[in-house]
Amino acid sequence: MIAYGKQLVGHCDQSVLHVEEAERISPRDIFAFRWRNTAGVSKVLLGNDAAAVSWFRRSIDANRNYPIGHFHLAAALGLFGEVDEARAVARTGLALDPKFTIRSYRLGAASDNPTYLAGRERIYQGMRIAGLPEG
Repeated sequence: MIAYGKQLVGHCDQSVLHVEEAERISPRDIFAFRWRNTAGVSKVLLGNDAAAVSWFRRSIDANRNYPIGHFHLAAALGLFGEVDEARAVARTGLALDPKFTIRSYRLGAASDNPTYLAGRERIYQGMRIAGLPEG
């Protein structure tokens, strides 16, 4: 939760450190997929799409039924230029959550911090590249 809190106040550079510490302390935690997703979002917000893809893949490996992990991976892949794979991953996410839209995701922003919101614009852009519905 510290990692997520750091992300929401615009300190994504510190967020991943907390996820890595959580994994070190509790490597088999059943919620590790959420931590890894948080680390991936932080990496996208920082503009490090290759690292984000890696974190999101690890998140999905830990829980293939977590739709937002698929949507985030699709966005990161789109930003990274892997459009075909991004679209395939987006379809997988939509099979899990067919009502997902970029609009609903945008409305769910958990912070009004300008740094956080500016970073989220990158995620919306990646989601569009991946072909997710605008809504």
